[in-house]
Amino acid sequence: MSIENRLKELQIELPEAPAPVAAYIPCKKSGNLVFVSGQLPSVNGSETKRGKVGAELTVEEGYQAARLCGLNLLAQLRKFLGDLDCVKGIIHVKGFVASDNNFYSHSQVVNGVSDLMVEVFGEAGRHTRCALGTNVLPGNMPVEAELIAEVVS
Repeated sequence: MSIENRLKELQIELPEAPAPVAAYIPCKKSGNLVFVSGQLPSVNGSETKRGKVGAELTVEEGYQAARLCGLNLLAQLRKFLGDLDCVKGIIHVKGFVASDNNFYSHSQVVNGVSDLMVEVFGEAGRHTRCALGTNVLPGNMPVEAELIAEVVS
């Protein structure tokens, strides 16, 4: 089954790929790897709730924000590659969680990205990962995520 058909089956509609807001490019290919720049939890310009997970947001709200980051990562990949059927697998995800000083469940939040990749790509969506806590992210967003994908050469 094609990835586009899988998205339809899962009733997942990818947003438009967000335009860069600073001096970077959304994707860069090196060999058969595509590096996707950090994506924030916005959908077609509409931003999610802002603030820190563990203070203004619950773990579940953080998880949903991370999932939106994942949707934007996929949107960037699709825009860059033309379609997602070129993706052989997701290699690595790095998630950043803006959190309260007493928050320790960063991994549960970043699961929002990881779970989405496995939903969409199956076993090929399983990846290595880093989930980091930080005191603040751009625009007071709760989560940011980036990824590396392997593509058919």
